[in-house]
Amino acid sequence: MKKPLATLAGPVFVLVVFLGSLWLLHNELRHYHLQDFLKALAAIPTRTFWLAIGLTVFNYVVLVGYDWLAIRYIHHPMKLWRVALASFLGYAVGNNFGTLLGGSTIRFRLYTSWGLSAVEIVKLVFILSATFWIGLFALSSVVFLVDPLIIPNRLHLPVTSTRPLGIALGILALAYLVMCALRRQPVGIWKWEFPLPSATLSVMQYGIATIDLMVAAGVLYVLLPTSMDVSYFHLLSIYLLAIVAALLTQVPGGLGVLELVTLVLLNPSDPHEVVGSLLAYRMIYYLMPLKIGLLVLGGNEIVAHRQRAKTAMRVATKWTQVIAPRLLVFTVFAAGVLLLLSGATPAVHGRMELLRRSLPLPLIELSHFLGSVIGILLIVLARSLQRRIETAYWLTITMLSAGVVFSLLKGIDYEEAIILGVMLTVMIPCRRHFFRKGALFSDRFSPGWFATIGVAFGAAGWLMLFAYKHVEYSDDLWWRFAFDDSAPRSLRASAGAALVAFTYFATRLLSAKRRKPELPTAEELQQARSIVASSPRTSAHLALLGDKYFLFNSEHSAFVMFGIEGRSWVSMGDPVGEREAADQLAWDFREYCEAGGRWPVFYQVDEGRLSVYVEMGLTLLKIGEEARVPLDNFGLEGSARKDLRRTSKKLKEAGCTFEIIPASVTHELLAEFKQISDAWLSEKNAGEKGFSLGFFEPEYIRGCPIAIVRCNGQTIAFANIWQGASQDELSMDLMRYLPDSPHGVMEFLFIELMLWGKQNGYRWFNLGMAPLAGIDAEPLAPLWNQVAAITFRHGEHFYNFEGLRQYKDKFDPVWSPKYIASPGGLMFPLILTNVTTLISGGLHKLLVRR
Repeated sequence: MKKPLATLAGPVFVLVVFLGSLWLLHNELRHYHLQDFLKALAAIPTRTFWLAIGLTVFNYVVLVGYDWLAIRYIHHPMKLWRVALASFLGYAVGNNFGTLLGGSTIRFRLYTSWGLSAVEIVKLVFILSATFWIGLFALSSVVFLVDPLIIPNRLHLPVTSTRPLGIALGILALAYLVMCALRRQPVGIWKWEFPLPSATLSVMQYGIATIDLMVAAGVLYVLLPTSMDVSYFHLLSIYLLAIVAALLTQVPGGLGVLELVTLVLLNPSDPHEVVGSLLAYRMIYYLMPLKIGLLVLGGNEIVAHRQRAKTAMRVATKWTQVIAPRLLVFTVFAAGVLLLLSGATPAVHGRMELLRRSLPLPLIELSHFLGSVIGILLIVLARSLQRRIETAYWLTITMLSAGVVFSLLKGIDYEEAIILGVMLTVMIPCRRHFFRKGALFSDRFSPGWFATIGVAFGAAGWLMLFAYKHVEYSDDLWWRFAFDDSAPRSLRASAGAALVAFTYFATRLLSAKRRKPELPTAEELQQARSIVASSPRTSAHLALLGDKYFLFNSEHSAFVMFGIEGRSWVSMGDPVGEREAADQLAWDFREYCEAGGRWPVFYQVDEGRLSVYVEMGLTLLKIGEEARVPLDNFGLEGSARKDLRRTSKKLKEAGCTFEIIPASVTHELLAEFKQISDAWLSEKNAGEKGFSLGFFEPEYIRGCPIAIVRCNGQTIAFANIWQGASQDELSMDLMRYLPDSPHGVMEFLFIELMLWGKQNGYRWFNLGMAPLAGIDAEPLAPLWNQVAAITFRHGEHFYNFEGLRQYKDKFDPVWSPKYIASPGGLMFPLILTNVTTLISGGLHKLLVRR
């Protein structure tokens, strides 16, 4: 199955842009050496650093305003500390890792764990994005008009200043404000309808985004060398353009792009001083918040181990359980990059002199080489940690420990050792988050992962070439060993890391056997049948329709049944099988989907399994409620059941009888059942559906016991019966009757089958799902109405959702929620459309017939 080109285009573009930026930076800085930048960084006064740190802290406080506005917009009450935490961690991680590794998902995982639905997450994405871009447009228009930036001729752009851009952006910003003030109808974006913020909220959007951007630019401004004659507004203009360029290219953290645009537009006489300021800016504004987030996580984990019994800590550890694995993945990846960059640069001369007097040269050479190899191993392990593999956790602990030792042995790089030590300290108490058994280094890497690894290697390679550009290459460099000769060490270390990476990925590529989904064979259906027979939930019988693909675990004790529509691979319900095996298989299914560039979707899942899907990073939407009737107290006695009693009596007086046909003799009546089914479909003017609903397939019907209603000797209605293991649950799937049947025959079938189930020791009768009340209030109401009209078992007998729920309420059921778990964001409406089409067998056909 070919991976969509769209999934490759973005990461390839990012990698090309990043490498191009490095090449241009190399040309801009060709007259300088690495030591020049480090000296410029060291020359920044301490008070300037503290001022920049203070502005960064203030900026992250302002950033909370984005999330606070978004929460107000979606009208979902939430405590301020949660909003602040989601904002801080979301920006701290997202600013550094971007979207290629899913850095932006930290925030949405937190909000999902705190009760936001998939729909609310989409609205949150909309308002967060709108606030930033509208604020950027408004501020840019003012700055570009008041103090227009002169565009260098060497850029060969059609304009000479930013004034025309300022006019265009000003019009857009003003138009948004007018729309929010005057327009009452929602804005339609594809299948979504977003209500515009109020005029007051829109003004607050402008204010928060403007303050954010001005303070962020202020951090860089105070770090610039005092010798530069540049005004704050001039720097602000450049900063705004640099931020836009970084965002549009999607390079993680804007690495290289931000620096290039700033250098080119500032055009300083001493570029090395500006590079020193940019290094300080990246350390303070980007890396410092990420380190603080890591320390917050580590501190919480350590305290949690000591105080697990306390309620407060149970609350605190809930959010860490959601984001800790993801944050640790980024941390380990960053540790690997740090070791690669360190291995590509020379050690401090004075420290090497100390090592020269105390350690043999071979040990130093080996430590330098192994440090870089460990770097690439940590990057690969980060992917296994994302899969929660237990072995990866222990190996990561080992690699980080070795990294600390080798950092000290190769050049007394204590700063690097401290950073790795902190990462190790945070990692150690997080053992509980990595619980899955699985093959190590068997991971499939997405295009985003490959692109990010390419960025890491590109940065390390460029840094090595830049640091040693004064060293002329020759073949004997590979064999030169000396205390005071760092270039050969870095060359060997970088080549070793590259060789390990190439060997690993080449082996994975050659050994990868991507299984193309195929409909089950007779043997696989039989394997599924044996697992279904041991499942207490009747919905597992949907596997026997033969219209879904299967993914079994290695022991063939559990399976996922799924359908394919568009890019969505949709699991029908939770995986079927023993709980632990089923939960493991849910992860396997997600990885199976992602390896093919598809979206993993779990449809109609139980509330008790939601934690598994939240841990996967999926968002949730409550799609309805399932009605289950407790049979131990079901009967027709009492005033509450008088309507059911009347129906039963009326049908019996009309000559109707109820009978159970064993599966062993069902085949004798198939022709009769087919006639009833065809007449029912013709009268309803509808075709067969599927996936979550049964359809008339002879082999499927033949394998089920059948409940029938005869009227004066003629079979007028039938329903195939699903029986759960251990007599836990009973249900019916396909229910058909002749158009001229007595009124109430469907209800009669339900009543008699429930009474039969009670007599035979069944505990529950499953009536299927009904939609939620008030669903029209959601922004996806038009699309959702199409979904709900066809996806609820026995809903085909009704023309309104209220009628379906009221009908099932006759039987006094216990209602339990059902959810869809899927990737969130703006792709969600397409996923929902795919699910709808999958069930209906063609949405257009269904809607035309209705």
